[in-house]
Amino acid sequence: MTFETRMTRLPLPFDPERGAAAVAAHCPEATGALRDALVGMAGSSPYLEGLLAKEAAWFAAALEDPEAAFAQILAEVPEIAPDQIKPGLRVAKRRVALLAGFADLAGVWPLEAVTENLTLFADATMGAALRAALAPELRRGKVPGQGEADLPEAAGMVMLAMGKMGAFELNYSSDIDLICLFDQDRFAPDAFGEARAAFVRATRKAVGIMSDPTGDGYVFRTDLRLRPDPSVTPVCIAMEAAERYYESLGRTWERAAHIKARPAVGDLEAGAGYLARLTPFIWRKHLDFAAIEDAHDMRLRIRAHKGLHGPVSLPGHDMKLGKGGIRDIEFFTQTRQIISGGRDPDLRVRGTVAGLTVLAEKGWVRPEDAAVLSDHYRAHREVEHRVQMIADAQTHALPKDDDGFRRLACLMGEADVAGWRRQLKDRLAEVAALTEPFFAPERSASSPPPEAVPEGAAEVMERWRSYPALRSTRALEIFGRLRPEILSRLGRAARPDEALLNFDSFIKGLPAGVQLFSLFEANPSLIDLIVDICATAPLLSRYLAANSGVLDAVIGGPFFADWPGEAALAAELEARLAPLDDYEHQLDAARRWQKEWHFRVGVHHLRGLVDAQVAAEQYTDLAETVVSVLWPRVAAELSRRHGPPPGRGAVFVGMGSLGARTLTAQSDLDAIVVYDGAGVEASEGRRPLAPGPYYAKLTKAMITALTAPMAEGRLYEIDMRLRPSGRQGPVATSWSAFQSYQESDAWTWEHLALTRARVIGGAGPESGALAEDLEAFRCALLRSKGPGRQAEVARDVADMRARLEAAKPAERPFEAKQGPGRLQDIELLGQAAALLSGAECADTRLQLAAGVAAGCLGPEEAAVLTGQLALLRQVQTSVRLLTDGALDPDAVGAGGQAFLLRQTGRADMETLRADMATGADAAAEVIVAVLARWQG
Repeated sequence: MTFETRMTRLPLPFDPERGAAAVAAHCPEATGALRDALVGMAGSSPYLEGLLAKEAAWFAAALEDPEAAFAQILAEVPEIAPDQIKPGLRVAKRRVALLAGFADLAGVWPLEAVTENLTLFADATMGAALRAALAPELRRGKVPGQGEADLPEAAGMVMLAMGKMGAFELNYSSDIDLICLFDQDRFAPDAFGEARAAFVRATRKAVGIMSDPTGDGYVFRTDLRLRPDPSVTPVCIAMEAAERYYESLGRTWERAAHIKARPAVGDLEAGAGYLARLTPFIWRKHLDFAAIEDAHDMRLRIRAHKGLHGPVSLPGHDMKLGKGGIRDIEFFTQTRQIISGGRDPDLRVRGTVAGLTVLAEKGWVRPEDAAVLSDHYRAHREVEHRVQMIADAQTHALPKDDDGFRRLACLMGEADVAGWRRQLKDRLAEVAALTEPFFAPERSASSPPPEAVPEGAAEVMERWRSYPALRSTRALEIFGRLRPEILSRLGRAARPDEALLNFDSFIKGLPAGVQLFSLFEANPSLIDLIVDICATAPLLSRYLAANSGVLDAVIGGPFFADWPGEAALAAELEARLAPLDDYEHQLDAARRWQKEWHFRVGVHHLRGLVDAQVAAEQYTDLAETVVSVLWPRVAAELSRRHGPPPGRGAVFVGMGSLGARTLTAQSDLDAIVVYDGAGVEASEGRRPLAPGPYYAKLTKAMITALTAPMAEGRLYEIDMRLRPSGRQGPVATSWSAFQSYQESDAWTWEHLALTRARVIGGAGPESGALAEDLEAFRCALLRSKGPGRQAEVARDVADMRARLEAAKPAERPFEAKQGPGRLQDIELLGQAAALLSGAECADTRLQLAAGVAAGCLGPEEAAVLTGQLALLRQVQTSVRLLTDGALDPDAVGAGGQAFLLRQTGRADMETLRADMATGADAAAEVIVAVLARWQG
């Protein structure tokens, strides 16, 4: 489309005679489509007509290439002489306003180009004003330690563009919102006061240059009230002071304001660093649904202050603050970003349409809703521009009479005024329909507990007000709206009394309630999940009370999708940790991540989406991922002091349940660490260490990384008693010592333990090769130390069984692990079968099968053991989700019993107990017979 053709898109003149007279007076050379376009513009907008009168000659030349004309203005602004700064900037503003108005109306610049160009001009003029104001301060030495050479970066001062300026969304008659800061680290403590005074003077002078009305008008009205506590703080404050304010007193609306914050003028690098340090304030690490109510309250306060309540009526309707207006779309977008942006950095974009786009891509907003709101946002902004073009008024109000609507429709290029008004009203209504339910969903009034809740409910609920989660007024208000629904759903549980008591334990353990209750209110489906957990798994509900942040994963991701596998888990954890430079922050982030996935496995198991065997494999995947991702990071942290790992490196070897991939919800990690110094005398670092001390430190650092209680708790407990020499030996074993010990000094039980060993992670330049060597050695050792030793192995295993029985006899009817014919006993025989057959597998089922293949076990014997093993694994993995102690059917309640029976396929608890006992007797009989046969 040619420029001349585009100009014909200008509206028909509202007052053709007036428009024609203006064009004849100021642009007599205009002809054809250009003349018609100018007549329409001048006839509809007295303001644009006035600009045309002052800038006719320049404008005629500018129309030949509007982009080049705008670029020239931007280039000339920094060159304006200091003594001409006020009139020079105002002339430039006049020309930009005329050019932008014409290019907007003619469709030469789309909305985004108009708002971006207006913002670029604001950046340029504010920069020129600040330099003109700050230069005298620098020349007179009023900024200690800074001179005129520091003027390009404003001697450490930065102006943050906020709101629409920060997002490149300035409208035709916008104020510009700024926060002015300076980097206090540039100045000695005794120079701080003098520097601040100079920056305050420069800020006031720069604002005056921009906004003082003169015969040439003004450049931009400038608002500095978004700074911390503006009633008592100076107009330019130290970054450190601003950070302290936001950390201690910052409110939700200030967080929302900072979504669009952008270093625009001055020391941009210092400004970017400041915003980076403010990230934890703006973007919370957990989903922040409490922000919805904050945003809703703010909307109501604004409307009450402006008198904008009530149904939409077009005459006088405020397109920005009124119902269904621009602010509703912006609040909707920003609040969604605040809720989720702490977990997903991709959501941290400044523009409103850009924000809606990424929210839709990430599944936080329906794509069709995002498309509708984006379209209406653009349409609303165009109406806003036309309203402001009429008289250069900072207004967002629609006309109050028919004549005003005809003028506005003309500027919109609409001939059918009535039809356009209907369309505008429909747009406002659709925005309101999409945004209002988000801010103010239907909330049920308080009602008495339903009949299904037991009679003792009132006594239980009476305690709730004393719990930490319900001590604040706001938490009580939100919970009051939720309580009827929670009680109703608890009442529908199989045993309402048990569910209520477990829910009572859940909220009693919560350290705070506002965020979590807001999460429930915004996502009612979570109440079902909580009730399900409380009715079934008291231990999981207590875990949830202590780690309520894991519910973020239920809302913020594919929580009920298929298990992604270890490779995908590792990639996700790497991506979570990669942006974090601080080591402790990485460890805390790993803890948050692990908790979310650990909770996910538990919920999937609880709801029957996976069985006990799959749950055990998933718990193991999770532990292996944490170890394999953290192990190199722990090594990198140690390397900062002592240099990179000397020699080939070290490997973290999983033993026991970790090696066999049978972890439960509460398993410790059995492990050993093997390193190879490869003849290197010491590491190469600031504080060199010999390989032995180096890898001992590395192992202890890894244990600390996994076990230390931090802000986000701990990851796992570590048991290293399976290393050579047990508790008395070094925490890390050299490769040569490991080989020598296993070949010459290891006991039978240590060779048995080695049947379940697997390398989990490595650190060092050749740790992969070391892992391969270790696995090759393990397999060769088992082949050499097992076959032909049946009698010796059988005697040692029998001795171990006797010791275990004496130390921990099986006295509980539902004990799955300890005792004759139970898990530990069957696993021990499986390891013996693997050793005698030289098998390389770690899974007990495969070890028993290897024993059959080698002639160590009969098929029927293996079948008895495998059947009992399967039942006991189902029991053990399920019980560890319900309780941290021995299974007491009464303590886990009807819900827990039902879960356990579903997992094991038994009709009732007595049948399960009997089957476990019968199976244990049969398995023990097989084990005794096999050991006797092996001994000859």
